[in-house]
This record gives sequence, C-alpha cells and structure tokens, in this order.
Amino acid sequence: MEHKKTFFSTEMETRHGVVYVEGPVHPDQLARYLFHKDLVSFRPAEQQQQALITIASLDEGRIVVVRNGELVVGYVTYLYPDPLERWAEDKIDNMIELGAIEVIPAYRSTGVGKKLLEISFMDDAMEGYLVITTEYYWHWDLKGTGLNVWEYRKMMERMMSSVGFEYFATDDPEITSHPANCLMGRVGKHVDAETLERFDRLRFKRRFM
Repeated sequence: MEHKKTFFSTEMETRHGVVYVEGPVHPDQLARYLFHKDLVSFRPAEQQQQALITIASLDEGRIVVVRNGELVVGYVTYLYPDPLERWAEDKIDNMIELGAIEVIPAYRSTGVGKKLLEISFMDDAMEGYLVITTEYYWHWDLKGTGLNVWEYRKMMERMMSSVGFEYFATDDPEITSHPANCLMGRVGKHVDAETLERFDRLRFKRRFM
C-alpha cells in the first residue's frame, strides 16, 4: 500500500513554557533537533535519536515529537511490527505498531503525551491503518512515577483510549506472562474485514493450530 503522510503541528502551553507537537517529522529535520539527555527509556538519547531517524526514513515509519525550541522532550513512533514478534508473522500491509512513546520526567503530567497521540491521528491516512500497541509492565517507569503496575496501566489505557485504542485479548505468551501486560489496537475507519480476520489469527495462534 501507499503510505501517505501529512504533517501537522500545534503549540501548547506547559509549566515549562510553550512547546510544539508535530509530525510525522522528516528524518532530516530530526537530525537537526537536539534530544534531551533524559530520553533514555530504551537507549541513550543520542542512540535514540539515530533510531528515530531510521524509523522516519521507512516508507511506513512515522515519528511525532514534542519539542521546546529545538530540544525534543518526547516522541511517539509508528512502524511495522518487529520481525521477531508474532505480529510480524503475517505481513499485513495496513497494520502498524505504536512502537514507543516516551516523555522526559519533567514534562509528564503536562498533557503532552496525550497531545502526541492526538496529533498522530489528525492525519486522515491513519484511518486506513489498524494500529496496535503492546504494553509490557517492564517498560514502565514505576519508580519515576511512583505508581504501581495497575495504576500505571490504568493511566496508559486512559491515554490510549483518548484516541480510540481499545483492549484486545490474545494468547501471546509475552503478553499473558503478566496480568498487567496488554494488547491494544485502534481500528481505522477504512480498515476492512480481511485485515481484522488476519489480526484475529495472529492474536489467537493456539486456536488456529
């Protein structure tokens, strides 16, 4: 399928001043921005910047960022599922994964996480996608937020549901390994029944064995 991308940008007031939330950001532009040293949930900030540039260069890849001036303080990524995951076993053209969402501690509870998602789905092209996200408790910053796993999951669910994500059951061993883990998905308005049937077969592999 053709992966059309339309750029959107908005500004919002936070306790740290005005920030800009924008995307999908072109890889060249990402290379010009600075990445805050606290963007370390997945890898050191400089390596994370390189990873996001790589994702933004993919046909299907999308990066939405929140920045204060030229300094990126948060981002969300969208791309095809990791080839090592169950979700890539059937290469569904119009199924992409919200791979990561990260906001530095100083900007949490300012509404920028929700705004990253809001801007992501302003592009009508996203209505052609089934967007999935796998939530694993070991990726959550429980120490930094002071929340327990259930409070954190409730916060994540609330944020994701604000743009239409819903809970999907699955027998995936990694997700079922802990009751706080979950699979969520957003079914775009133009997603057809065949896509959902193929997704169902991925969700419940034991049923189809």
